[in-house]
Amino acid sequence: MTTIAIHQYPGRLSHETRAAAMVWRREMIRFRHDTTRMLAMLLQPVLFLFVMGTGLASVVDTGGAVDFRTFLFPGVLAMSVLFSAAFAGISLVWDREFGFLREMLVAPVSQASIIVGKCLGGATTATVQSVVLLVLAGFVGVPYHPLLLLELLALLFVGSFLLTAIGLLLSARVKQIQSAMPTMQLIITPMMFLSGALFPMANLPGWLAVLTKLNPLTYVVQPMRSVVYGSLDLPASATATVDSGIDWWGWQVPVAVQVLVAVGCAGVVLAAAIAAFDRTD
Repeated sequence: MTTIAIHQYPGRLSHETRAAAMVWRREMIRFRHDTTRMLAMLLQPVLFLFVMGTGLASVVDTGGAVDFRTFLFPGVLAMSVLFSAAFAGISLVWDREFGFLREMLVAPVSQASIIVGKCLGGATTATVQSVVLLVLAGFVGVPYHPLLLLELLALLFVGSFLLTAIGLLLSARVKQIQSAMPTMQLIITPMMFLSGALFPMANLPGWLAVLTKLNPLTYVVQPMRSVVYGSLDLPASATATVDSGIDWWGWQVPVAVQVLVAVGCAGVVLAAAIAAFDRTD
């Protein structure tokens, strides 16, 4: 018996990796055949960018040097992955209701492989959807620099991974889709409004500033805003108005640390989702 265990263990990692890759592939296939969801998820951020952005441009003060739609662009990018990633996470509830989850669980793979594959699949599909918005960047004054676009895609993937993990954590305990949908809305709507996606973070009231700094999505939106404004030729005073950054007790948090915070939060939520996942589902 001991000899068999020793011979099976070296291939264990590749076996689990292959299992996660298969779950990821299934998410890709399902996404490719669901064009209705793809279009529906894209419509809302486009409306935010061009309708709300144009409508509020005369009301919100961005210092005059930046068009409000340019200011709004990084936040709308984050919102484009917010909904699609979160709902990709709670698709696990559908898998449970239709019996597909049970079929996966009887396979000789760990539940961690299934959750990681689902999370990577949800993050990938949400990031791919956001590419359409990146194509529209030039319409709001954001240049098409290859490095800028790659940085935005990387940050969008981190944000998508975090939000999909939150959806999976919720799915681990909520058993019915009728309960999962409104509960997820209850979580992601405050996250959207408290991330600084729709307004500058400079001069916020104290209680609102604290809540935005506690929101992990803030550490995705603000780095995106920094890389977008870093590619524009803006006066220092205008940059200070629209991109005041994040500070902890007076210390200005570097962008690299902000990204690390987002990655760390994503890892913690994913670990919690794996721990909360019930093998008896």
